[in-house]
Amino acid sequence: MRTSVVLRAAVEPTAADVYDMSAGRLGAVAAGVLALIGVVVGGLALARPTGRFGTGTGRRGAATALTAGLLAMVLGALVAATADGGLGTGNGLGGAFVALIVGLIATALGGLALTRDPEV
Repeated sequence: MRTSVVLRAAVEPTAADVYDMSAGRLGAVAAGVLALIGVVVGGLALARPTGRFGTGTGRRGAATALTAGLLAMVLGALVAATADGGLGTGNGLGGAFVALIVGLIATALGGLALTRDPEV
């Protein structure tokens, strides 16, 4: 009877400690930061289609936001697919979902800024 308890404990995923930086948390944080950068750059590219000196940095910013958003969604999906436990276990599942949503917003802003660019 005792060995079945030990085996069951070894098979069940364990929750990460509050202060531990697990691989899932690190991946979710990286995806979230990348998605947030994409949203900021996409918003700036949408607000200012040309640069300060008329150099046309709007297209580069839109492409950067589009790329950052797509990469954040891929990394967020990877973390969500490989998370051992559910929400609140410390494996980065909640952060992965946030990165997916914010990455989608960054991709939409980058795509919108790219289509509105006057230099296309």
